[in-house]
Amino acid sequence: MDIRNGQIYLEDVPVTLLAQTYGTPTYVYEENRIRANFRRALSAFKKYYPNFRFFYAIKANNNLAVANILRQEGAGIDAASVNEILLAQKLGLGGDDVMFSGNFLSDEDIRQGLESGVIFNLDDISLLPRVLKYGKPERISFRVNPGYGKSDVGDFVTNAGPDAKFGVHPEQVMNAYRMARDAGIKRFGAHMMPGSCIRDPEYFKFITEILMDLIGRAAAELGISFDFIDLGGGLGIPYRHGDSYLDIDKAASLVAEVFTKKIAEYKMTPPRLMMEPARYFVGDAGYILGTVHAIKDSYRRIIGTDVSMNTLARPAMYGAYHHIYVNGREDEPRRTVGLCGQVCENTDFWVRERELPQGIDLGDIIVVENAGAYGYAMSYQYNGRLRPAEVLVNGNQHWLIRQRENIEDLVRNVTVPAHLQK
Repeated sequence: MDIRNGQIYLEDVPVTLLAQTYGTPTYVYEENRIRANFRRALSAFKKYYPNFRFFYAIKANNNLAVANILRQEGAGIDAASVNEILLAQKLGLGGDDVMFSGNFLSDEDIRQGLESGVIFNLDDISLLPRVLKYGKPERISFRVNPGYGKSDVGDFVTNAGPDAKFGVHPEQVMNAYRMARDAGIKRFGAHMMPGSCIRDPEYFKFITEILMDLIGRAAAELGISFDFIDLGGGLGIPYRHGDSYLDIDKAASLVAEVFTKKIAEYKMTPPRLMMEPARYFVGDAGYILGTVHAIKDSYRRIIGTDVSMNTLARPAMYGAYHHIYVNGREDEPRRTVGLCGQVCENTDFWVRERELPQGIDLGDIIVVENAGAYGYAMSYQYNGRLRPAEVLVNGNQHWLIRQRENIEDLVRNVTVPAHLQK
């Protein structure tokens, strides 16, 4: 994003042109920012541990145009559901290019996951006997809960530690791999989720050491080796202006240092090192364009826009912060206002107090920052408010990569029995 003579540009396309062309609300993604984010991180990790690969957690942004950018850069896909395995197949990816890390799986999930031939990453020891009912995969990975978790965006998304629903308890890790070995599994992987949106490089060293001690002891005691160890995601971005950026080079250096040390300590055959971020790649490359439709002066001034909680759920769900710009007014003095959408819920009053340009007026375009991850993917149709369009920009070019929903999308799968139509 750039501001030139007061006008906001996404890459080299003015937001006024994007709003006129595609309407609002609309998600817009900067292709070159996505590529730069991926290359920066990959270069850092491969510098310190060459046998390294990223998988992209497609749950964060499942638009196939966005995912294809990362596929072109060499990413595999981390799938949280069978349908995300199918999305990966639409990208031309399968087998060792896809990691299936579902949780609380049904028998049908297990069957389809096995039939897909992707890497099967089990969230709990109890899943192994159920998997073996349908077949014996060549390789099994377990998702380990290391007992600690961290989040810079709220406790709801910590994803590890005692309050998380994910992963094998640390005290059950040895038994999980013993059961798999005794069942005749020959190849193994390991996985964890360290937390969410972490910007402290030292934490990645800390949590990697914990995982490697668990996996190293299993390798030594059980006489097994590991094809890969996946450190999950958690690479963070700053949401608030003034917050620090993650020093990705330092994080990679610290992780590789402890990873290599533990491999030697437990006399392990060096496995591939993997991670599966999403937010770090696409979060700060995505924006929402909205329009101011109403201004109310009541207990406070409230700016009403077409960016509602159904468009961007994160603020209403767990108080997430997203910076807001107003096109053509960023040089104006500020005043404290609220900002809301058009959904009939008070949780749609998703900015209670924010310093915005005091001259904000009807028809102004707002730009919501850091919306590339967990934005459109978490949108929904409440109040008959339909999902927005998605657009990709590269230089001065722009493409519609998902059409805006219409009323037919709202009723597409609805069937009204004949007796109700009389």
